[in-house]
Amino acid sequence: MRKILFLFVVLGVSHVEAQQDAQFTQYMYNTINVNPAYAGSRGVMSVFGVYRAQWVGLEGAPTTKAASIHTPINNSNVGLGVSVIQDEIGPSDKSTISADFSYTLNTSENYKLSFGLKGTASLFNVDYTKLNRYDLNDPRFQNNIDNQFSPNIGAGVYYHSDKLYAGVSVPFILETKHYDDNASSVAKDALHYYFIGGYVFDLSETTKFKPAFLAKSVKGAPLQLDLTANFMFNDKFVVGGAWRWSAAMSGLVGFQVNENWFIGYTYDTDTTKLANYNSGSHEFFLRYEFKGKQEKIVSPRFF
Repeated sequence: MRKILFLFVVLGVSHVEAQQDAQFTQYMYNTINVNPAYAGSRGVMSVFGVYRAQWVGLEGAPTTKAASIHTPINNSNVGLGVSVIQDEIGPSDKSTISADFSYTLNTSENYKLSFGLKGTASLFNVDYTKLNRYDLNDPRFQNNIDNQFSPNIGAGVYYHSDKLYAGVSVPFILETKHYDDNASSVAKDALHYYFIGGYVFDLSETTKFKPAFLAKSVKGAPLQLDLTANFMFNDKFVVGGAWRWSAAMSGLVGFQVNENWFIGYTYDTDTTKLANYNSGSHEFFLRYEFKGKQEKIVSPRFF
């Protein structure tokens, strides 16, 4: 199937206001990609990596790789982080590296409020030779886009305790034109507003219930809403499900291997007609945290 490549052609030759950022089903573990105020909030140095293959079996479908590292700075209210995302779809790929800064205030004995800033540099490429071009002489597809550089900035607020979190952020504030070589061909990133939240309920001594949500609003596109319900057993094994409004259903699993390693997997199946053309989406992630003896006695963080 060539539908994704066809979609890219439509985007390339029309006025497009709302190109979507990379999306993840396990967003509750990967918050720093959308909210810089998350940097350092786990109380230890945390390293995270995720790979997502979307719409497997559909030629040109999106694949996303992301990695991040963030940490609190000792004896201060500052958190720092670095994150990298590589997003590929059809003939295009976008590589982004971000530096994150947060400053945290204690609002009470159990709750904290963090403010974050994000600085980003992106490289955008399009190889038109990967398209099925019906007119090889079409001037709009003669010159590839090679390493188009664009800087950006973002900001966020994150309110959290050991069992609750809520945040709002705009990771990319500047609107960037990726393609504009004539009056009718514009593809432009629009502002994406992210709202996240979650809570941990103790159902018993061995079982915790962890509902969460992510809402994303962008001009020119319908509201995207993810609702997730996870259950954690013995602070080790996580199983749950998720629903993406008018898009997909998901199954999630995770396992705390030891005090340092946490691994997880998600399978998404589409609830739209697109399900007829792919075999679902897969997402794998791995987290490592540098926990010493001091951190072992602190209440564990579940997001």
